[in-house]
Amino acid sequence: MSKPLRLIIFDVDGTLVDSQASIVGSMTAAFEALSLPVPSRGAILSIVGLSLPQAMARLVPDQSDQTQTQLVQGYKDSYRDQRLALGAAHSPLYPGAREILDRLQGVPEFLLGIATGKSLRGLDGLIEAHGLERYFVTKQVADFHPSKPHPSMIETALRETGLTASDAVMIGDTSFDMEMAANAGVTGIGVSWGYHDTSALQHAAQIIDTFDALPEALAQIWK
Repeated sequence: MSKPLRLIIFDVDGTLVDSQASIVGSMTAAFEALSLPVPSRGAILSIVGLSLPQAMARLVPDQSDQTQTQLVQGYKDSYRDQRLALGAAHSPLYPGAREILDRLQGVPEFLLGIATGKSLRGLDGLIEAHGLERYFVTKQVADFHPSKPHPSMIETALRETGLTASDAVMIGDTSFDMEMAANAGVTGIGVSWGYHDTSALQHAAQIIDTFDALPEALAQIWK
């Protein structure tokens, strides 16, 4: 008797790749281009995972919609330029990330997906830079969904794969990821190496410290 299919959804920034230098650099460039005070590193990392318009609204709620829109575009332009110049070094994979993707993909009943605040262009560029094209059967990005923690990304991934919430997990480093999982009725697994302190991952069923711990965490969820 074959085992049921399971969907493992990954966040990207702070979970699969360490993009904080690129994010902080691009945000700095966007603010400096408009001669605005640059938010602190902590403030910038606190909004990682949100779609860019929501992120800017949180960072500079006192600025006009026009200014926020200009900041979003400035960030996108700088981030693209960095990615084109640096390639995979722009956002390096965390230790063990590729190995765990290989291991999970080798399990017949596992399907892998992505739910990220990145744009489609940004995600595709990252996937190409790291040679990750073959791993993910569903890719949900900010272009087509409300920002996390709205459950739309996960709900769409479930529809695309024909699975139910009990057949899926969401793996991420931020409170937005875990809240999105909870809003979609999906189990959340938090990671400790990302951009939010683990104390913020209140909706996580488990928190892992290394990718090596993920298979056991999944085994406990899907006993």
